[in-house]
Amino acid sequence: MVSTAPTCGLTKGGRLLPKVDRTTGLRVQEVDPETGEMVDAVDDELKADMEALRDGESTPTLRFVDAAEVSMRAAVPTYYDRRYDVAFDKAMMSDEFDGFTFMTIGEMVEAGLLTIRNGHGSPTQSVRVGTVPYIKVSDLRAGLMNINPTNRVPLAVAERFWKGKTSGLAAWDLICPERTSKNIGDFCMIMPGQEQVVTTKEVIVVRPGAKAVFDPFYLMWALTLNIVRDQWRRVIFMQTNREDVGERYREIRVPVPRDQEHANEVARPFREYYEGIAKSRDNLRKYFDTHADHHFFLGTATEPGEDEVEEIEEDIAYAEELTA
Repeated sequence: MVSTAPTCGLTKGGRLLPKVDRTTGLRVQEVDPETGEMVDAVDDELKADMEALRDGESTPTLRFVDAAEVSMRAAVPTYYDRRYDVAFDKAMMSDEFDGFTFMTIGEMVEAGLLTIRNGHGSPTQSVRVGTVPYIKVSDLRAGLMNINPTNRVPLAVAERFWKGKTSGLAAWDLICPERTSKNIGDFCMIMPGQEQVVTTKEVIVVRPGAKAVFDPFYLMWALTLNIVRDQWRRVIFMQTNREDVGERYREIRVPVPRDQEHANEVARPFREYYEGIAKSRDNLRKYFDTHADHHFFLGTATEPGEDEVEEIEEDIAYAEELTA
């Protein structure tokens, strides 16, 4: 018997966990059987599961698993929570997904439909003094890779992490945190002009394989579906300081289109969105070609050179003389 109850009546600090109404945000009150007074209800879904087990009833978070299916390498309750698989199966039988098949990410890699690689590595803080952007998992948000202009490494350091002269990344590659606290499974796109970066090792980079009948925009459509994104909740295991996916993400199931035309049809809004952003970024980049000295924006700023530092120091000294 496996219970995947998310609460057990206690906070992380060991205090009673109050039940909160999801609509009002207020604590739920109930009658204390001993005093008859109204007190805060305790959020203890594990207790509810145990009471259901005792009474021969069922709950959404209580299920029996064949012992042969349980591995000590994955002895974590949430891994055996099939609610997300049931939701995926139900969706795939609906009219909305008529014409689709599905495969796991691992099966897609083996069939040549996907290629997946890890990131480059994690330069130490002491070498983040150059011009090549370093991408951390916190830079992957809301479907886009955000370059921090103050977090860069020298080209020589980047080439050591790239193991060559280029990063191996391409425009429209999908990048996703593989090991972090909250945003595992959140896919972002690498935009044109963002290819030459150093990425932390704790990401995966995904692109269509040689036998794919879809493009990166379809991949973004498919991997951001709720029925796909929710599956990450099952494969993520808590460690003491972070959540670790390992290669369990290869078990996640993804809809597969019947042909290229089908893929293009469903992915059209994603293609228009990202290509529109790319066009706007390119227009802004052209503006910066002649006005870059006046702006600190979109990761265009670089560290001042020695001559610029001397000019800044002279300007500061002159300003101090004026105000003396």
